[in-house]
Amino acid sequence: MIRSAVAIHPACLGLYCGRTVLAVNGSVETYGDCGVCPRGQRTDENKICRECVGSPDRYDWLYLGFMAMLPLVLHWFFIEWYSGKKSSSALLQHITALLECSVAAIVTLLVSDPVGSLHIRSCKVKKLSDWYTMLYNPSPDYITTVHCTHEAVYPLYTIVFIYYAFCLVLMMLLRPLLVKKIACGLGKSDRFKSIYAALYFFPVLTVLQAVGGGLLYYAFPYIILVLSLVTLAVYMSASEVESFKDLLVRKKRLVVLVSHWLLHAYGIISISKLDKLEQDLPLLALVPAPALFYVLTAKYTEPSRILSEGGNGH
Repeated sequence: MIRSAVAIHPACLGLYCGRTVLAVNGSVETYGDCGVCPRGQRTDENKICRECVGSPDRYDWLYLGFMAMLPLVLHWFFIEWYSGKKSSSALLQHITALLECSVAAIVTLLVSDPVGSLHIRSCKVKKLSDWYTMLYNPSPDYITTVHCTHEAVYPLYTIVFIYYAFCLVLMMLLRPLLVKKIACGLGKSDRFKSIYAALYFFPVLTVLQAVGGGLLYYAFPYIILVLSLVTLAVYMSASEVESFKDLLVRKKRLVVLVSHWLLHAYGIISISKLDKLEQDLPLLALVPAPALFYVLTAKYTEPSRILSEGGNGH
């Protein structure tokens, strides 16, 4: 059934149900029945499906960057975990993982609309429910459900799945050949463990995005800060770092420290969004604070010292 813009429309139920524009004749638009909007469109305030013509804002790009970092960080963790202390193949595997994720990110942007460009068009995220439109399908008579599920946050939800798929394909094409050639110092059963680990964590990341994508969108800056602080403290404790000299003795420790500082900075930038540079940029001076605090207070929390002082007290 076709209706014109001058007709009186019955109410379009549901938060995300809308009418598709079938034809435009001058200033008059012709609409279809109330239903689901096509991919790449979302409803406006008049319940009309409008094409997403905006661009992701800074926070959207930071969110996509966070989701892109997750598989890379996990790759690096498991490569380091299974490569062994004396393995010379770890560095090359780290570089390969970075190459895989970088190429996957570029290809994902190129295949997204508009195809062939690193720019993408998107709909603006307005509220948490935009991520979960499947929960807001109306039932006018409490029997029949009108299905209006669509990607209201286009393309922030599905682009992550596409990126993970390309990451997985590139890993399966490149990494096994590389590992087979360079990981001679490892046993046959250990060579491919970092790849096997990826075959486990990619499905986990996919489910995480499918179920918690909207929650991650709003919480990821705080997740970055908390996890980076905890992992830095655990690493420094496990490495028995008690002074700045201990950090500079081994290059690996310095690399880990700088990596955590970059994550701290990323989290701070994501929270502040750098809307007011003169107020937000000074916050980056806090990046080294956790490491400085740990080093300055480590000697006071040494378990052996606490036990000895407790024994002297008695």
